[in-house]
Amino acid sequence: MAATQTGIAVGPELDKPYEPSQVEPRWAREWEERGYFHAQDVSDKPPYCIVLPPPNVTGSLHLGHALTATIEDALVRWKRMSGMNALWQPGIDHAGIATQMVVERELLRTERKSRHDLGRAEFVRRVWQWKEQYGNRIAEQHRALGASLDWERERFTMDDHSSRAVREAFVRLYQEGLLYRSERLIHWCVKDRTALSDLEVEHEEHAQAELYKFAYPLADGSGEIVVATTRPETMLGDTAVAVHPDDERYKRMVGKQVKHPLLDRTFPIIADAGLVDPKFGTGAVKVTPAHSFEDFEAGKRNGLPLINILNLDGTLNENAGRFQGQDRIAVRPSIKAALRELGLERGSEMHHMALGRCQRCESVVEPLLSKQWFVKTRPLAAPVIEAVEAGRIRFVPEQWKAEFFRWMRNIHDWCVSRQLWWGHQIPAWYCEYGHVTVARETPRECETCHSGRLTQDPDVLDTWFSSGLWPFSTLGWPDDTPALRTFYPNSVMETGFDILFFWVARMAMLGLHFMGEVPFRVVFLHAMVRDKHGEKMSKTRGNVIDPLDITAKYGADALRFTLASMAGQGRDIKLDEKRIEGYRAFANKIWNAARFVLRSADGYDPDHPAPPASVYDRWILSRFQRCADETRQALEEFRLNDAANGIYRFVWGELCDWAIELSKPALYGDRTPAERAGAQSALLQALEGALRLLHPFMPFVTEEVWQRLPKRRGHAPSIMIERYPAPDSLIDPRAEAEMDALVRAIDGARSVRGEVNLPPNQAVPLVLVPRDAAAQRLFETHRHALTRLANASDVQVLPAGSPRPRQAAAHVEPEVEVHLPLAGLIDFGAERARVAKELQKLEAELAGIAKRLDNPGFLARAPAEVVEKDRARAAELEEKRDKLTRHLGRVTRAEDGMNEQKSGSNGGAGDDKPEPGHRSMDQMGTHGGPSHGGGDGKRSEGSPHSDPQSAGRPAGGPGSYGGGPSEKHETSGHPGASSQAE
Repeated sequence: MAATQTGIAVGPELDKPYEPSQVEPRWAREWEERGYFHAQDVSDKPPYCIVLPPPNVTGSLHLGHALTATIEDALVRWKRMSGMNALWQPGIDHAGIATQMVVERELLRTERKSRHDLGRAEFVRRVWQWKEQYGNRIAEQHRALGASLDWERERFTMDDHSSRAVREAFVRLYQEGLLYRSERLIHWCVKDRTALSDLEVEHEEHAQAELYKFAYPLADGSGEIVVATTRPETMLGDTAVAVHPDDERYKRMVGKQVKHPLLDRTFPIIADAGLVDPKFGTGAVKVTPAHSFEDFEAGKRNGLPLINILNLDGTLNENAGRFQGQDRIAVRPSIKAALRELGLERGSEMHHMALGRCQRCESVVEPLLSKQWFVKTRPLAAPVIEAVEAGRIRFVPEQWKAEFFRWMRNIHDWCVSRQLWWGHQIPAWYCEYGHVTVARETPRECETCHSGRLTQDPDVLDTWFSSGLWPFSTLGWPDDTPALRTFYPNSVMETGFDILFFWVARMAMLGLHFMGEVPFRVVFLHAMVRDKHGEKMSKTRGNVIDPLDITAKYGADALRFTLASMAGQGRDIKLDEKRIEGYRAFANKIWNAARFVLRSADGYDPDHPAPPASVYDRWILSRFQRCADETRQALEEFRLNDAANGIYRFVWGELCDWAIELSKPALYGDRTPAERAGAQSALLQALEGALRLLHPFMPFVTEEVWQRLPKRRGHAPSIMIERYPAPDSLIDPRAEAEMDALVRAIDGARSVRGEVNLPPNQAVPLVLVPRDAAAQRLFETHRHALTRLANASDVQVLPAGSPRPRQAAAHVEPEVEVHLPLAGLIDFGAERARVAKELQKLEAELAGIAKRLDNPGFLARAPAEVVEKDRARAAELEEKRDKLTRHLGRVTRAEDGMNEQKSGSNGGAGDDKPEPGHRSMDQMGTHGGPSHGGGDGKRSEGSPHSDPQSAGRPAGGPGSYGGGPSEKHETSGHPGASSQAE
């Protein structure tokens, strides 16, 4: 290792290939040991705070965590570099039921025991033991990603301070009448044997179920009434049959009694317009108030008794008569057989319904009458709705605001008690007379009757209750701490859209209630990471990408940059490993660029940099400043993908592909010392600034390279605490306009070469016809650059208005026509045959796609992404066909012109004007070089090329420096570019 100006050792020498595994772990340790992640409780700097959504203690890093860490770390590093007192608060969630299940399985596997064999105290001790042994895995994995979390402040949702905050919140809500205990219908998971909140139930839409019909005989023997159900077992708990009051079929039956055919009881036929749709089914509805939420409300309206037929494990209880002890689902055939035997079965049909399942174990959830603790949410939700309407909380993307309002305005009371052992035990005690005492500390006696015989409620709180306090409990609440005063409200709450209601809404309600202020100013919701086909990743599909495998293979920087570059607001990420591979090449590109720049850095004084000496110098500094301004704007607007992609285009497309290549004559040719110093200074300033721009996204490679660059006096010891590039006066519109014209002319020459299938390394003559005298002077000035970067054997710049050369392929830009004389370069007959063959192949593929898209059956059955892929491919092929057809016409005209010339004709082949703006090198895919981006000539968002390691550049063109492997890539970032520079 070598020391640098900062005194910090760096890793491999630049003349060796970049290897992330030798760089990333070292910097992760270095930053943390030097305290760079730590924020100050009291500071003159403006505060900035994000709390990491606490991952489960049972968890291992997955791509959702990696995306969250990437986005939040980029924001925090940017704000820290921008001079803010930036806190990124880490923590771990105790994950009640998930952790309990993990430990129970381990206990059963190793000791063949259940938690009941151990008893509550010993089981909880074992869970704490497990937490200490395995609970830090995900924190270490975040460290490996480069997450600059303030690890000195790491918290756990069941540590002593969190437990105190939870008890304080519970007691206050109870004392304010916002938390109560009541026997109500709740969602019950029979597998986990615990109550669930509404949000913990996932509804399987359009689930198929049998709608079973049977008759209830009227008790007076005058007839029957037919009902239908998808849950025959619940008829054992029926306490009424309901009909619509306006239904003429049943008006005479209202008030009569029906006889339960399987149990010794009767119940009434009632009229209830709120429950019955007379057009659905038989128009009569069986009413089971203890096992249906709708029926529960109808039962309250009509004063019906509630008969619970279920045990907590899903078996039938004593109210089920002869069916007692049987599983609720397994008993269905027996009940139907009994009704059939009595002649009461009336048929069945298949029916689509929404089936509620437990979010964790996926078992069917049962509505169950149970005594539980609830939070009154409507009084808490109303102030939050007002805060969002007033703009005190902003949503990004804004579209989520409407969904948030919809849920908050229809919110139900929150069931917060869970029948578990691991979690925050509810701070409520009961005396032998049933009085309740709620207290912060264990009470000595009942506050009502002063009995000393108290038993604590055995249930624990919903995990989301403690998580809902996270934005302020982590800062010291309920104490009034300096950290709480500095960092509350948090600046941004960044998380996945899937926990908007589980977590974000509850934090908003509890934060505003307890603190009197919203807990965060911005809610930034990211989308889901899917596989490359847009499918949800799952072990059963076999499409899971493990981020730890990816970082071992490509490095954390490559994964981070991939996720950031694809994280467009409101769009799911379709992740392909090839993208990550491409951004691994980007890290190597930066490494190679630094090697080239530093080889020519002798004599450079960063405190007194030489002024730019050429338009190339002014241009790259101007483009850097423009990139910096656009990056800051994108970050301010949470468009991290635009920020990342803009930096990528600048670094690879402008700095590496153009500025470095254009600087070589000044650095190594016969130029003046001032020109050399100007080029040297411009490259070093642009590279150093680009590293600072890129650092929030790719912290490791930028730090490693930045440490090696010449430093000005008073520099920071690390790039992560250097200043982020700020507004400056470097933008030079004239230099940009001049370079824009030059770059497009060079691109045009490369495009024409590709169209006529000439190999990239073959030097060819070029003839330029400028638009006017000013353009003529511009291209005369840059003739050397044109010759070298277009790989031309000769460049003629004709006077403006000159006749166009004959037998030439051409590319037209507003300032110039670029002509490639074809005589002696191609075999016209062979080229015509090649293009005709290509057209034939293309037409066949187009016909196949058209046949599929014209087939209604295909459109009905095929997945949407398959249909869309076919349509996109058809559009691409049609564009290629048009370009090939035009090219074939030009080749034919050029050959005809040559034949006319040989026969002495004065035909006007040279007067044919090529199509303006023609750029089709990579769009056509017919040249000898590789084709990028699926052949459309455009950079797909956030994606490097599909094959980042392949070679194929023109000799002497961009990418030839550095001595390392040549990377194929896009250059869509250069001014006015619309094709690749290969």
